[in-house]
Amino acid sequence: MKTRLLKDTEEDIRIAAKIIEQGGLVAFPTETVYGLGANAMDADAVRKIYEAKGRPADNPTIVHIAEREELGQVTFLVTEDMKTLMDRFWPGPMTMIVPRGEYIPYVTTGNLETVGVRMPENEVARELIRRSGCPIAAPSANLSGKPSPTTAQHVIDDLDGRIDAVIQSGPCRIGIESTVIDMTGKIPMILRPGYITKKDFEEALGQEILLDPTLNRKPREGEDFHPKAPGMKYRHYAPRAEMIIFKGDRIRVEAAIDQERAEREALGQKVFVIDFDEDRETVAAHEIFAMLRQADREGADVILAAALPQRGVGFSVMNRMLKSAGFNVREV
Repeated sequence: MKTRLLKDTEEDIRIAAKIIEQGGLVAFPTETVYGLGANAMDADAVRKIYEAKGRPADNPTIVHIAEREELGQVTFLVTEDMKTLMDRFWPGPMTMIVPRGEYIPYVTTGNLETVGVRMPENEVARELIRRSGCPIAAPSANLSGKPSPTTAQHVIDDLDGRIDAVIQSGPCRIGIESTVIDMTGKIPMILRPGYITKKDFEEALGQEILLDPTLNRKPREGEDFHPKAPGMKYRHYAPRAEMIIFKGDRIRVEAAIDQERAEREALGQKVFVIDFDEDRETVAAHEIFAMLRQADREGADVILAAALPQRGVGFSVMNRMLKSAGFNVREV
């Protein structure tokens, strides 16, 4: 397969929409990461996403819509709390888990009776959905398990020759995937942290919001589950290199990284360091996946990373870093 490289022009978005209509795959930009899209109501088309990515069949996709009115194509239930969150956070980086509508095939939901749905902020993404005439199922446009793509080049690096087209646009504004909030229980629960935080949801709804208890901890031996949201598997966002996260007092962390770097380099290893300022969580969110991919490009043998405070967006970035490292954390 030859992958077409399209621009984010009206003409090329029309070409991309035609590919979606015909059951093909198109990678497209959003404000979070690049998505790999197919007609969410076409089971055969969605299966192509799983094949192109090498994605496990129980890892659900997220259905993208362009307008709120299209939610009725995805689910049969819209509660007042859902409407409140849509008013506050759509279009934007929020995915709601809702009951699956009858027109959404099980391959799209990972064989679940629930489905994740969001309305992206990015206008290229929304115009593609409008012109395609259908909701678009789209996980991140990368090979399964690798760091998510935040530029068109990242997509090309992973999926060139595997998909029909890539819409080349600018770097993603946010850089980590959407916050996933489960709206099917009595109390809303965050299943995947993102740019929209627990505090943001609590302020919008005027009530406490739960965090999935499995977040940001190493899975227990023998623990197994069927995720309602993408990115909840154990080893995810993984670079090729070994990765160690150093956690503790900032000065001690920096000293430990310097020592480890010197020891590794003395052994002839190539070291890549990730050390964000603690008060710049949004910068870390924007850059983390790009830095992991840079480490791969440079042939790093080991990545040494300083932990971020687990608050606000920092909690969400640490979720990605912990999974990237396979929970290889060194307390100092």
